[in-house]
Amino acid sequence: MTRSWQAYLGLFAISVISWWLFEFFNWRLQNWVYLGKENFSNLVFAILATFSFSSVVPAVFGTAELVGSFARIKDLQPGWRLRSTRRTVLFFFILGWFMLILMLAWPRYFFPFMWLSVFFIIEPINVWLGNRTLAKSVHYGDWRPVFALWFGALICGFFWEMWNFYSYPKWIYQIPFVDFGQIFEMPILGYGGYLPFAMELYALYHFIVGFTGRKRDWKYIELT
Repeated sequence: MTRSWQAYLGLFAISVISWWLFEFFNWRLQNWVYLGKENFSNLVFAILATFSFSSVVPAVFGTAELVGSFARIKDLQPGWRLRSTRRTVLFFFILGWFMLILMLAWPRYFFPFMWLSVFFIIEPINVWLGNRTLAKSVHYGDWRPVFALWFGALICGFFWEMWNFYSYPKWIYQIPFVDFGQIFEMPILGYGGYLPFAMELYALYHFIVGFTGRKRDWKYIELT
């Protein structure tokens, strides 16, 4: 917050937009439902949910920054380079739309694409607009921002699921094929969704910031 209070507050606003996007997708997928929602009017529940959703991005990015400060991440040497060529970027963009269409058309079989399609669509757009991207880091073999986001989201996810387990209202999952081995309410394989989810949040954040005229806030998030 001492870096830029405007950018810090922006995390909460962008968090609301981002999570309501995933709620929109879930209307089609129905991978999670809220118990206790019936005790509120739709308006009141939406308002309360919006307050809760606003904490997602600040929590993930804040935890990712903390993880990124650890020596095992910070001192990680450059590794495999994923070149961001024009062809590669275009391929991922098309792949993202293909995933999104499959997910919406056959949600029972392609529901995992919710946690991949948004990144593959938005990240290439960020590249073309000159916004900050993870693609630029991995182009030079720097995977530290990716690992920081992954571990940051997993840590947040664990605590969210733990707090949710004894809460009411609460969410529960109904995920085809992998609805087993629950840790709290989440099936164990479901925790893998937090990894691409973190990258989607990163891409969405910089996509939105790119349109605000505050591109100096690109580096507000310090992952390495």
